Amino acid sequence: WGRCRAACPTPASPRSRRGVGRGAGLALLGLVPGAPSCPHGPTLLFVKTSQGREAGRRFYACSACRDRKDCSFFQWEDEKVSGTRLAAREECNRNHQPSFTHRQNVERYKNFVLLPLSKRRFCQECQQLLLPAEWEKHLDHQFLSDISTAQLKSPSQLLHPLENKKTNAQYLFADRSCQFLLDLIVDLGFRQVLSVGTPRLHEMIQSKASQEEDFRVRSLLLDIDFRYSQFYTEDEFCHYNMFNHYFFGGEAAHEKCRKFLYQDNGERVIMVTDPPFGGLVEALASSFKKLMAMWKETAKEGHNNEEMPMFWIFPYFFESRILEFFPSFSMMDYQVDYDNHALYKHGKTGRRQSPVRIFTNLTPSMIVLPVEEGYRFCTICQRYVSSGNQHCEICNSCTSKDGRRWKHCVLCKKCVKPSWFHCSSCNCCALQNHTCGKADAGCFVCGKAGHKRSTCPSLSRT
Repeated sequence: WGRCRAACPTPASPRSRRGVGRGAGLALLGLVPGAPSCPHGPTLLFVKTSQGREAGRRFYACSACRDRKDCSFFQWEDEKVSGTRLAAREECNRNHQPSFTHRQNVERYKNFVLLPLSKRRFCQECQQLLLPAEWEKHLDHQFLSDISTAQLKSPSQLLHPLENKKTNAQYLFADRSCQFLLDLIVDLGFRQVLSVGTPRLHEMIQSKASQEEDFRVRSLLLDIDFRYSQFYTEDEFCHYNMFNHYFFGGEAAHEKCRKFLYQDNGERVIMVTDPPFGGLVEALASSFKKLMAMWKETAKEGHNNEEMPMFWIFPYFFESRILEFFPSFSMMDYQVDYDNHALYKHGKTGRRQSPVRIFTNLTPSMIVLPVEEGYRFCTICQRYVSSGNQHCEICNSCTSKDGRRWKHCVLCKKCVKPSWFHCSSCNCCALQNHTCGKADAGCFVCGKAGHKRSTCPSLSRT
């Protein structure tokens, strides 16, 4: 039940779905009415593609897991499923549900905090708070003792992050980035934070709210990691799949989210989301638009033509895909870093810098980046940029995406990475030691040159 976080920014492997062969791409057709469900909620409809065209039967597969080893659900769209198989599927879905409901976990937490420190135990293998009556069942397991109140207020540090690099890798904001985001939210005057897949930001807000009387910011965490239900009430956490906009708690949880957005007539609400980097952008965008629609429904009439303010935290090389679905968004230069990722850490240079950025529909000039960390304000672009991101007079923009100073190519009519050089044979800029003509054959999915199938921006495009 951990949040699926892909370790690399490639879409789902075609061979991870039965019936999809080597060398083919996948196109996401989306969430359709009447779609069958797996343990992660309604499935998504896919189709095999060849050179950008549909080339196979449509099929349903899990929305959250990229590999069938993690969720084995598969069904052809036109397949007739027997009653026996449907019953077995429903039984499987029930068996994959958590041991306790959210409400039961809330009651268990109330009993847990009443225990003396010496009787507070946390099973590291089951990732579960233990009451004394349950100790015997966990005798062979490793556990932590003397769980303090501070530990209970920081569950993201108590729980093991999911780090299977093939399928699940749960990266958590470093304190530097988390504190920056919270300071920015407060400075911009927001009071309600819809935290979609950002448990560390949520717990920082919860902690400050419990310690400081004058701290007015509140947060609601939406996350697929059900383990957090052990630490938060139903007003603070909703079990949610951001790939299919599915509330596991049903209409009651949906209403909790709606009520949260409705406070103060929808004023001063912002959504902050940190999705899995390997997730399909259009599936995420569809869910985020539905959350925005919920906000519009609850907000007063003056918001009819506005978008819910949002920070979407994602790698910079997905910029074109995000702007395709949210044209009002722009990308900030701030580098978001993570505690438990070897590369995405602050202070690294060159290509080892974190590629994770903040995409937002707020006016760029409003996003003040810390000067002490190497950011400056460009008066021409009217936004804060990395100190190495120099303004190009020809492009009339600060063009760098990765923090390094890019250079303008007159022949390509755009700025390119400093390590690229114009190749007369390929008639475009590329690495100096590239093989000429290699990209001319084009991507197998879209047919365009300059990239491989595995990193095709249009892979999974509807």
